[in-house]
Amino acid sequence: MGAATRNLSGKRREQLLRAARKAMKHAHAPYSHFRVGAALLTAKGELYTGCNVENASYGLTNCAERTAIFSAVAKSGPGLTIRAIAVVNDQGVPCSPCGACRQVIYEFGPDATVLFQSSKGWKESHITELLPEGFRLQ
Repeated sequence: MGAATRNLSGKRREQLLRAARKAMKHAHAPYSHFRVGAALLTAKGELYTGCNVENASYGLTNCAERTAIFSAVAKSGPGLTIRAIAVVNDQGVPCSPCGACRQVIYEFGPDATVLFQSSKGWKESHITELLPEGFRLQ
């Protein structure tokens, strides 16, 4: 496990999961009825949340992870560094971040820990395990 995982306490994990569950309740999911929430912890200790927001033009739908990240950037600026991000859903099924979300997480957190429900229960992965060839242009 990466340094970010080793430094994330059980209390912090629970805080992230609670915040993600709360954010999930705000999801706009009239088409899939699949509500997702995300909570991220920045390197500065700030917490931001997001939920999925669906659109009748499905390609315009935004995932919870990206909503949380974009909200954090909108509030704090482009210097955001993600330490950890948690993802939950209302169906209790495995739900790791999609490919687009993995790349956006990597952009702002190349050493981030990602918490999500897998087929074997809750899992913590380093973002490079989920996106081995992530890239940044900086």
